[in-house]
Amino acid sequence: MTKRCGFVALIGEPNAGKSTLLNHMVGAKVSIVTHKVQTTRARIRGVAIEGDAQIVFVDTPGLFTPRRRLDRAMVAAAWGGAADADVTVLLVEAHRGITPGVERILEGLADMPPTRHIALAINKIDRVEAPQLLELTKNLNDRFAFEKTFLISAEKGHGTKDLRAWLAQTLPEGPWLYPEDQIADLPMRMIAAEITREKLTLRLHQELPYQITVETENWEERKDGSARIDQVIYVMRDGHKGIVLGKKGETIKAISKLAREELEEFLGRRIHLFLQIKVRPNWLEESERYSQMGLEFKDGN
Repeated sequence: MTKRCGFVALIGEPNAGKSTLLNHMVGAKVSIVTHKVQTTRARIRGVAIEGDAQIVFVDTPGLFTPRRRLDRAMVAAAWGGAADADVTVLLVEAHRGITPGVERILEGLADMPPTRHIALAINKIDRVEAPQLLELTKNLNDRFAFEKTFLISAEKGHGTKDLRAWLAQTLPEGPWLYPEDQIADLPMRMIAAEITREKLTLRLHQELPYQITVETENWEERKDGSARIDQVIYVMRDGHKGIVLGKKGETIKAISKLAREELEEFLGRRIHLFLQIKVRPNWLEESERYSQMGLEFKDGN
């Protein structure tokens, strides 16, 4: 049998369900899934096997109107992921329809090379009635000539088998890029940091989550098979430190417990997680932080 392998970029507005779809396709949690928008900062690759095909998913940051340097880097990464991929899948939320953000993405897709395979996946189909769904499908296909349209629920798994099968047969012939048992090409240190950042994002509110980054500073393998992981939570102001700590340290304890439990489930072994909070006022302007997140740092505001 001929082997196939290639890259699939998932693009769409923030919260369209890209991370949920990636995690469902791969069968493990490799990308942050929260109710907050703009949580996926780096292009996270998840690897799925379908028959003789290896599908390498690129989960791009959500496409939105950028305001800050980090926003611009995230949007550039999203379009870069689409441009580099063999197949691009646009996710649109069924109940939100064609928003101004989707309009902008459709305009961007028109500039992509005609040789690219571009499919449409209308997500969260359980939230609308059939007539509304059919009308949205027609309107989107009238605006752009998608090669294929899929009606899915990434959360419940509806329609995802058909999408996965189509991707497998559409990818180019070629050898697999990753070992069969590898599900992501992110270093475990970064996956661990992302898991902790997800717990922070879920627990905290308002603007604070987007002004926080987490780094795995040390990873020590122990003789009993467990691992000690030391992480630093960087915040931008002293006031933020108190918010993350919480009253009598309750917030940081709860975040640490949730992150440790998920890491233990993910890694299948005991984890000793230690968190520190440090104030770093300008981390959003440090090029090193961007490269660690897999983003490009551009000069200028």
